[in-house]
Amino acid sequence: MRFEYYHEGLAGVPKLSVDGTVESAVHFSHWRGNRTPSEVRADTSTEIALNLVASPRRDALTEGIELVTNNHFDTDGVLSVWTVLKGAGALELRDELVAAAEAGDFSEHTGARGVRASLVIQGSDSPLADGGVISPLAHRLKGGGQVDEARAYALVLPEVENVLTRTDDYEPLWREGWAAIEAALESFARGASRVEEDAASGLSLITLAPDLYGASGFKPTRHAAPYTAISHHARGEVYLIAIPGAEGWSYRVDYPYYSWAETIVRPHVERRDFAALVERLNELEQGAKAFWKTDGSELTSAVKFTDAGGILSASRLAPEEVASEVRSFLLAEHGGARASQPVRV
Repeated sequence: MRFEYYHEGLAGVPKLSVDGTVESAVHFSHWRGNRTPSEVRADTSTEIALNLVASPRRDALTEGIELVTNNHFDTDGVLSVWTVLKGAGALELRDELVAAAEAGDFSEHTGARGVRASLVIQGSDSPLADGGVISPLAHRLKGGGQVDEARAYALVLPEVENVLTRTDDYEPLWREGWAAIEAALESFARGASRVEEDAASGLSLITLAPDLYGASGFKPTRHAAPYTAISHHARGEVYLIAIPGAEGWSYRVDYPYYSWAETIVRPHVERRDFAALVERLNELEQGAKAFWKTDGSELTSAVKFTDAGGILSASRLAPEEVASEVRSFLLAEHGGARASQPVRV
């Protein structure tokens, strides 16, 4: 097996499309629209790759193709490619591989080592935004400067086993990101950040603590939502995230962070048409300079309250006001069969 990062020159060449999905390829991917063989399907592409290398039908499933490709760089992409290249030997690290893949693609915390390994490779706990290659490991191995995705694969693939088994050796690369995740988890543990679940509507209202971002407070141009901590605590089908700032609450509505992928174990989450909700929320804002908008710019984003430049802005509405409108909208979609009963967790 050999790997080549996808480019147009491979368009008509038989290949194994691992994690990403490209044409004229046998797919081993959880991306929507994939044609992965049903017998190896799983929630992450890394699990699919592990199922492939463990299968007694591996040769038949790969159709004798030796070329492996992917069309983007992230933790799950790197680990699924590495697994196919490594073959059956990768099975010894199954738990470590899956934990890191879940941390990278779904912002899930199934152990500190998996999250830290993903931070080393991917550079962020966000599966949502496309900000180019920010991999601390790739940048360190290159010696600084920009790294394109093809070069990042060439640099990182030889390091994967060490990253998974000797994660502490890479502490300078994961320390800052892990500290932010720990702070967010601790914020929920002490009750400063909270989740209010509503089973009837499927809404999780997440209110983040004012002190979560330090003395300088939340800055939409610099800070992201604490995805791993939210994923660890929220259980709904829709997340309303309320972020405190000096001028009021900023808001975004997301779907669960696994829901962008085709999953087998994790349940399917229906995408909604939030146009009517957005219209109602804008009526309630009473002439604010920013606006509620439907937003699909990230893999699981649905609605945001932003200024004309798309930056999260302070709303005039309190979290429970917004949550009430979102709950009513979701219940109406479900036929309004029963009243919602919020439960704090």
